[in-house]
Amino acid sequence: MVKDLFERIQQNKGPLGKWASQAEGYFVFPKLEGELGPRMQFQGKNILNWSLNDYLGLANHPEVRKADSEAAAQYGAAYPMGARMMSGHTKYHEQLEEELAAFVMKESAYLLNFGYQGILSTIDALVNRNDVIVYDVDAHACIIDGVRLHSGKRFTYKHNDIESMEKNLQRATKLATETGGGILFITEGVFGMRGQQGKLKEIVEMKKKYNFRLLVDDAHGFGTLGKTGAGAGEEQGCQDGIDVYFSTFAKSMANIGAFVAADKDIIDYLKYNLRSQMFAKALPMIQTIGSLKRLELLRNSSEIKDKLWINVNALQNGLKEKGFNIGDTNTCITPVYLEGSIPEAMIMVNDLRENYSIFLSIVVYPVIPKGMILLRMIPTTTHTLEDIDETLTAFEAIREKLENGTYKQIAESTITDK
Repeated sequence: MVKDLFERIQQNKGPLGKWASQAEGYFVFPKLEGELGPRMQFQGKNILNWSLNDYLGLANHPEVRKADSEAAAQYGAAYPMGARMMSGHTKYHEQLEEELAAFVMKESAYLLNFGYQGILSTIDALVNRNDVIVYDVDAHACIIDGVRLHSGKRFTYKHNDIESMEKNLQRATKLATETGGGILFITEGVFGMRGQQGKLKEIVEMKKKYNFRLLVDDAHGFGTLGKTGAGAGEEQGCQDGIDVYFSTFAKSMANIGAFVAADKDIIDYLKYNLRSQMFAKALPMIQTIGSLKRLELLRNSSEIKDKLWINVNALQNGLKEKGFNIGDTNTCITPVYLEGSIPEAMIMVNDLRENYSIFLSIVVYPVIPKGMILLRMIPTTTHTLEDIDETLTAFEAIREKLENGTYKQIAESTITDK
């Protein structure tokens, strides 16, 4: 007997979906209103917002807003129509690609519509069934989904673990020798949950011993790390060793889109083999011209990044001085690790929002191990030192309530696991 396809979905909503009736609209899918920035409105309340990836504050930069509005007025939201290969190609797309390639110190670059879609399709295009993929077990979902498309073998290594990397490279080398394929090694410049940089320098050094190509997704490193802001590879002094550099515009660029950069022959290949771009409408002119202005500011306004790091250091040092566990982050991403259940986490975040007017991202199982709560903050250029002091005071108060059982008691009486 054939089951109804929807029966499983209706009976098992998944590890996060089972909380939907109690969480949706508040803990997940919240509606933030007002201009993007550190102070916004949530359910009619003014809140201090630590949950935007607008690292450099470009979303509301006056020059950016002017460029966006002028592009919208001149071209509208539709231009250009069609895929790049057919009818959607413009001189502005080419200009942005040339400037991005120069900024990240690569020969060539190709503009993509979305980060998630772009990295998935890049992985798919770079390998065939004879090739082997080696990637970090903590890789972002977009990388995992890209790897899922691979019809050949793949190995995961323990997160940022050099010994595990080498062990799996040995396995991949043996297998690729048998299949006649190559090896694609994938990591992130910055891991978005915990804030650690990928060990790019050490990985590049391994290329002297093993024959592989390195793809780095640097979504959170681009614009925030390195002397010029060119990312984690520049920060670690090994940008030349990254064979394929990828980043999205959804973080430091405060926009929609992404790009991939590499030697010209690799980019030429990707232009004709990236299915997500070949069969999709070109990036609209608003985003393309707007990104040109954002990139100009990245290149020429170092004080924006300097202010970001003043805030990052003040927040992270303040948390450590007060005894909070922020792990081993060495980037702007600021995680705070606490012990507790999902219901306790829900009560805690409710307290933060309602009584301390602080809004931030909460991360629980299955993203992190059971029994752990991760409060994830993204400091930006537009935050103030007063914002940081206010947050540190609130964190001391919620930690006390978590440790003395206040949140557990409230959770047991108000939250059910359905």
